[in-house]
Amino acid sequence: MTRMLEEAREAPSAIARQLAADRDVYAGFGAHLRDQGSAAMLTVARGSSDHAAHFVAYLIMARLGRLVTSLPMSLITLYQSRLHAEGLVSLAFSQSGQSPDLVAPTKFFREHGGVTAAFVNDAASPLAQSAQWVFPLHAGAEKSVAATKSFIAQMVAGARVVAAWQQDAALTAALDALPESLARAAAEDWSAALPVLKDADKLLVIGRGTGLAVAMEAALKFKETCALQAEAFSGAEVQHGPMALVDEGYPLLIFAPRGPAHAGLVKLAEDMTARGANVLLAAPAGTPGATLPLITTAEEDLDPITAIQSFYPMVEALSRARGFDPDKPRHLAKVTRTH
Repeated sequence: MTRMLEEAREAPSAIARQLAADRDVYAGFGAHLRDQGSAAMLTVARGSSDHAAHFVAYLIMARLGRLVTSLPMSLITLYQSRLHAEGLVSLAFSQSGQSPDLVAPTKFFREHGGVTAAFVNDAASPLAQSAQWVFPLHAGAEKSVAATKSFIAQMVAGARVVAAWQQDAALTAALDALPESLARAAAEDWSAALPVLKDADKLLVIGRGTGLAVAMEAALKFKETCALQAEAFSGAEVQHGPMALVDEGYPLLIFAPRGPAHAGLVKLAEDMTARGANVLLAAPAGTPGATLPLITTAEEDLDPITAIQSFYPMVEALSRARGFDPDKPRHLAKVTRTH
């Protein structure tokens, strides 16, 4: 068994550990955010962590009505911009907490009146040390270059902040039940994707709303583990310029979990199938045209988390089927230190 597959299957137990820890810290941060008023918010992250941050930002904007932007870190590290940080809330996401271009903005915002939080697997890392609020992921050591359980842990940690901020008992209960749903999702059979993608040289991955983050993450995993040129788009955005790419046999993976975007994504899958595209539709049981099963959770906003849990074992198997070692992606290392 590869490290990637082993670690992906460890996610349910890692999430159970996380959910049992740090309840007072989440409650305290939620209270602080309620007291903060209409503060500006931003996320600081790269790679898979940025996709998790995108999911969290969408939850905050959809459920709490607060605008959240993703920080271009070079504004601080290269352009030396003196951003106004007073009252700003900065949420940094990282597995290792080592990259200088996450640490530098976090330090800057803290020193200039901002509120800084770090969601990190290494609670002793430079990023954790630079932030006021630290939320350990409790994912355990992750040795595979391709992040899996740490990505899921970041999504869950962000959702815990939202639940604490809203004091939402239903979302909190749904999070507490998530390990069982993840265990079921990890066992789902997505092998139907393998013959479609084994010899593919390009792919569009589609999502929308809370599901766009997992489409972005899936596209990255196709690139890094399978050397497959995959691009992620919103189900709305793809109907503009990118639609010109889709012709007979063109492969698409469409994530259509429950929620406001579900019906439109299912209709997009129908339209693309009629056009002759080779569509893989990941959707809950009973969805017309679904080829890849999605496990639902106790709260539809959490369904993208179980969706990516089912995706990881499939992409690991696809990597091997295409002749690659998913534990050794070409030209990549586990910790990337960018500036």
